[in-house]
Amino acid sequence: MVQTHTLLNGLRIIHRSFPSDISYCGIAVNTGTRDEFPGEHGMAHFVEHMLFKGTQKRRAHHIVNRMEDVGGELNAYTAKEETFIYAAFPGEYLSRAVELLGDIVFHSQFPSRQIEKEREVIIDEILSYDDSPSELIYDDFENMVFAGHDLGHYILGNPETLQSFNTVNIKRFTERQYRPDNMVFFSFGKTPFSKVVRLTEKYFSSASNPSNGALPLKQRTSPGILVPARQEMRKDTSQSHVVTGWRTFNMHHPDKYVLYMINHILGGGSLNSRFNVSLREKHGLVYHVESNLTLYSDTGLFTVYFACDPKFKERCLRLIQKEIEKIMQDELTPTQLMRAKRQWKGQMGIAAENHENSALAMGKAFLHFNRYTPLNDLFPKIDRITAREIREVANEIFPTSPFELSYV
Repeated sequence: MVQTHTLLNGLRIIHRSFPSDISYCGIAVNTGTRDEFPGEHGMAHFVEHMLFKGTQKRRAHHIVNRMEDVGGELNAYTAKEETFIYAAFPGEYLSRAVELLGDIVFHSQFPSRQIEKEREVIIDEILSYDDSPSELIYDDFENMVFAGHDLGHYILGNPETLQSFNTVNIKRFTERQYRPDNMVFFSFGKTPFSKVVRLTEKYFSSASNPSNGALPLKQRTSPGILVPARQEMRKDTSQSHVVTGWRTFNMHHPDKYVLYMINHILGGGSLNSRFNVSLREKHGLVYHVESNLTLYSDTGLFTVYFACDPKFKERCLRLIQKEIEKIMQDELTPTQLMRAKRQWKGQMGIAAENHENSALAMGKAFLHFNRYTPLNDLFPKIDRITAREIREVANEIFPTSPFELSYV
């Protein structure tokens, strides 16, 4: 059962009752990399780190130990459009978790000495990320696709920009973006909803939105027209790492579930996906190939990643294009469609057993859509997808030339 509430300061609350001894709760902030102004690139991620480094009443080690001492965990991540700060813990410690989250989100001090330490930590994180081509290439690909736009920046930022961060500009960013009406509090566990509301009122009601004259939220602008490009980057890798992709519609589009179905059929992680069967099982050209769908609030990307011997790169691209053309031209048979739906629903059911991921997904859904669709309501939407819709959406997305980025 899912229940919702909104505090007077605009903070939205969503709670899902679930019979588990472990609970999850957190804050989802509608702020990410695309909400940074020039000179702030990497700021959203830097703030996520700094929230753990000291508040008006706690030092960094007090923050870490607050949940660890009872067997819980405190974690966070930053993406292009949102930041999550959340905790997992034995259910009886919900009050401890809510109080701690309220403290670090609204009362962090961003001391200079901690900024200097964390700056070096993040620079090291950037350097280590450069050693993971299968991960880095996705960021380089988005930077190429969205060049000159706010979506075309590294989440981690760059060492040069990080050097300019200080207490003043970090507080300016959080005062602008970290406001109750730009957030969602989510909770997952067996605690009664009435208690969840009481705790959030106790620890979050004092947080206020900016008064008149304060900096408004950064306004997001659409990427506009994107011209497909093909680029090679020199990297010291034995294989060619490749991402190719097409722009899609956004997370609010009515056909998004059809597009997710296309992604599942073509390369969405199963061994019998069409890309895996063709490139790996039939032709033996790759160890791993996958497709991914990334939907933002105003645009999206369908991408295909693989790594192979450099001499097989063009052949792999041709085989991918061949499978794309098949799904554009040939409608799935009733048996093929039934199997695809059954497999996709089964995978979602298994994934839902990871309660932490379910809690985060619920928070993200409420943040962007002001609602949450549980699986028993989502499955009928999947059952209604037709073979004709799959072919029509494929022909809407794939006719244009793709973007392509290769590490060679």
